[in-house]
Amino acid sequence: MKNHRSTLLARREFLKFLAASPYVAAAGGIGAFVRLPGASAQTPEVINDPASALNVLDFEEAAHRKVHPGHWAYMASGVDDDATLRANREIFKHVQLRPRRLHDATLVDTRVELFGTVYDRPIFLCPTGGERGFYMDGEVSVARAARGRGTLQCLSTMTSTPIEDVNKALGRPVWYQLYAPSKWEACEQLLRRVQAAGSTVVLLTVDNITGRNSETYMRTRPKDLTQCASCHHGSGQPPGPVGERAMFKGIDMTGVRAPNPAMDWEFVDQLRKFWRGKLVIKGIDTHEDARLAIEHGFDGILVSNHGGRATETLRSTLEALPEVVGEVGNRVPVFVDGGFRRGTDIFKALALGAKAVGVGRPFLWGLGAFGQAGVDRVIEILQGELKLVMGNCGTRTVADINRSYIATPDWKI
Repeated sequence: MKNHRSTLLARREFLKFLAASPYVAAAGGIGAFVRLPGASAQTPEVINDPASALNVLDFEEAAHRKVHPGHWAYMASGVDDDATLRANREIFKHVQLRPRRLHDATLVDTRVELFGTVYDRPIFLCPTGGERGFYMDGEVSVARAARGRGTLQCLSTMTSTPIEDVNKALGRPVWYQLYAPSKWEACEQLLRRVQAAGSTVVLLTVDNITGRNSETYMRTRPKDLTQCASCHHGSGQPPGPVGERAMFKGIDMTGVRAPNPAMDWEFVDQLRKFWRGKLVIKGIDTHEDARLAIEHGFDGILVSNHGGRATETLRSTLEALPEVVGEVGNRVPVFVDGGFRRGTDIFKALALGAKAVGVGRPFLWGLGAFGQAGVDRVIEILQGELKLVMGNCGTRTVADINRSYIATPDWKI
């Protein structure tokens, strides 16, 4: 009863913060953003099982009712006024499609080959930290769903589950997202562990090396005193020393920061010399940096703004994608994430030159609502929607999708 009362108090404090949020006001007020905890879970607006979901957005409120308020605020919020977070979604309303008719769509093939491995769809699960904060088995449940659906999973440096356990559950190596430690010896130890676990692709995150101004999250965190043993150390606060994270166990992280605020292209050269596998740079959104990334030996580029959680640029990743693709051409694959919720969203990115598209919050909604089954259904829905739009646009394979299917003039993208 005490824990239940604490949770209700925490949710009430969270609702107070939401009422004052400019993001919530822009979305139509608190009623449009969150339903009160006392509302019936049997209402048509809230699904009770994964099969009831018609689209991935159906999982959002179902997860909201189950996930710890502090964890929810951390995941759902952006930075500053949350404008870039919204921009990632709003851009899709302004990019039109040009379907081609009367092409045999009996068999639509969504398979794609990424660095020599074939996946069932051009969709990957983005690296998100602390997934046990959304469901008890966290990253392992995500891995099992990804395995069953033949889907690429990326694992965060801030994972709450060791890479060895995740790779075992996935049945193949994850792509590992790297927040580079400020001490090279620690970075080298971390990468040796990743290599020993069998992973051969590393995503170096470069768009959030100095921290972020997470006002929405910070307004609620000090009021959220509910303890969460799976990922906190009392008072609802995140782990202090980075060395306590699952991937840093056994590494001396005394005085070490991760990510490294001093990271530059010279560090990249050192990393490239050490890491013999594939290296993808995550967080590029300009043609200048795309060109430098290729010059410094990256094997791929991930256009990303950290889900609107790094810098308030007001520029969506879909807008940045053509600029990067225009510079890169076919020299290395370009990936993108940020705001993708529909199969049509994914199709638009593929038409603009992305090799594959990442989703983050949607699978966390599925995880928070129903665990592995929720993640599985999120992947299934996105796959189904993508196949529909591919068939109706006259594209039977991912390779058939190109810029000719976009009606929007270049200057508007």
